[in-house]
Amino acid sequence: MDGKMLARLGVFVFVAVAITATAIEMTRKVEAPGTEPVRLIEPARDPLREAQRRCQQLGQSAANDPDCLRVWAETRDRFLGRSPQPAPSAAGEGR
Repeated sequence: MDGKMLARLGVFVFVAVAITATAIEMTRKVEAPGTEPVRLIEPARDPLREAQRRCQQLGQSAANDPDCLRVWAETRDRFLGRSPQPAPSAAGEGR
């Protein structure tokens, strides 16, 4: 065997060992002693989120729904960290 063939054989053996070690490491299950499983906390019921879902299901007709307009305004205020704006008076609606 010449030097090139020996070098190729060495590279092949090195790659095979590296792939085998990687496969063993990936399939190994590591369990820390005494750890408890993580419990997911279910968030409290959010009426705003439920109203957003309802408006989403309405589709384009939600743009004419006063409840959806209120929900979107409240969502925007919550996102921007602003206090909710007071509702417009009934006298200002008839312009």
